[in-house]
Amino acid sequence: MIGSLRGTVDSVDADSVLIDVNGVGYEVRMPGSDSATLRAHHDVTVFTYLAVSQDNIALYGFLAKSSKNLFLQLQKVSGVGPKAALSLLSALPPEALLKAITSQDVTALTKAQGIGKKGAQKIILELSGKMAALESQKAAGSDGSFGTGLPYAREVVDGLVSLGWQQRDADTAVRAIRDDAGYEGDIPEDEVPTVLRKALAYLGKGK
Repeated sequence: MIGSLRGTVDSVDADSVLIDVNGVGYEVRMPGSDSATLRAHHDVTVFTYLAVSQDNIALYGFLAKSSKNLFLQLQKVSGVGPKAALSLLSALPPEALLKAITSQDVTALTKAQGIGKKGAQKIILELSGKMAALESQKAAGSDGSFGTGLPYAREVVDGLVSLGWQQRDADTAVRAIRDDAGYEGDIPEDEVPTVLRKALAYLGKGK
């Protein structure tokens, strides 16, 4: 199983990203919101899932572990495979997708290509309870940003915003750095400067 890749972006296409890892090119299918931030010749780390079926093998990738985990949760719903799960994450950012499921917003879910009303209702029925628990554990604010339960992560986000970055971009960067470091909850206080530096580098790559 290929759990993650660290390499250099070779090219970004509409449906996939080619990542060079020590001379080997991996074609990775990613949500549009993730691939849109990538640029050729920049280093990247992606958390991956290898999907193997009778007639196809595909590698899916995400910039944050939380996105990968949500991708895996979606596939636990009967009838939802990797393509449908990726479509949902491409149509809605992870925080918005979680909110749509927990608030039982069928209309929001049907924005994803290949997801009809019945499919959306099944996703809500099977995952709404699990997603509500996940949102609670993250101690996130109502808009999906870091809330008061994660003060040091919030501190880094506020620092990025004060430097001119958009709130959503700052949240995404800090979430990616936090997940990459393996922090389950808040960022350790003594790691705040390091996370801020890494978040700035992350955002700089997306220019």
